[in-house]
Amino acid sequence: MTATIGTRIAALMTDPAMSLLRRSLNVYYGDPERDARMDTFYSRFVTSGDLVFDIGSHVGDHIGSFRRLGARVVAVEPQPLCLRVLRAIYADDDQVTLLEAACGAVPGSTRFHINSANPTVSTASSDFVRAAKGAGGWESEVWDSAIEVPVVTVDALIDQYGMPAFTKIDVEGFEDEVLAGLSRPLPALSFEFTTIARAVADRCLDRLTALGFDGFDVALGDNKSMTFQRWVSANDMATHLLGLPHEANSGDVYCVSRNAVAATG
Repeated sequence: MTATIGTRIAALMTDPAMSLLRRSLNVYYGDPERDARMDTFYSRFVTSGDLVFDIGSHVGDHIGSFRRLGARVVAVEPQPLCLRVLRAIYADDDQVTLLEAACGAVPGSTRFHINSANPTVSTASSDFVRAAKGAGGWESEVWDSAIEVPVVTVDALIDQYGMPAFTKIDVEGFEDEVLAGLSRPLPALSFEFTTIARAVADRCLDRLTALGFDGFDVALGDNKSMTFQRWVSANDMATHLLGLPHEANSGDVYCVSRNAVAATG
């Protein structure tokens, strides 16, 4: 973390309006070892000069990693409070474009459910909110308000900003809707899965297979370490995710389209 970003984070931490995000800022900023692990992990997908889409940016720790790797970043985040943080941190970085929106299947607008106490699990998916109720480990989570937010598609982002080398999708049970708004293969992307919404991951894998993605691996939790250490099939990934215990909770599935890599390489 640069001195400038560190100073801006420190200022945000003293802002009473940021009280709901202080935990996230503490967790995701100021840990050089975590930053180094992220950079090493993402360097297999991202190199200097690449374009990256960060869909569901929250407080922007992944933006930081992609920028340290030299990428241009288009960050999509619908939560006004999170956008306030992102604008403060990346105010003078002309290689970061911030969009106050959600990604979805079609352009327009959608209802976005906010968890004020834990904004990282705010979501555009009402199914996700229902699945969390009564689920082990989710008992304390409450979505206490909702706002209407604009929706953009990944296709529209590509048309406006170009083809990304990597796309990160972390939108709490709305990942299948994001992928429904993509109609072409990309070199690589990741999507979050949760054990309370395994059907969403199945739909994501089906969609990605139809788009030509043919290699998959998974990292559990916030641990940037691949499970298989090789690309497996969508069927093998679906079987693996189904067999995970509920307590595994969440992780990110990494997906590559080797034909797209060959075409762009």
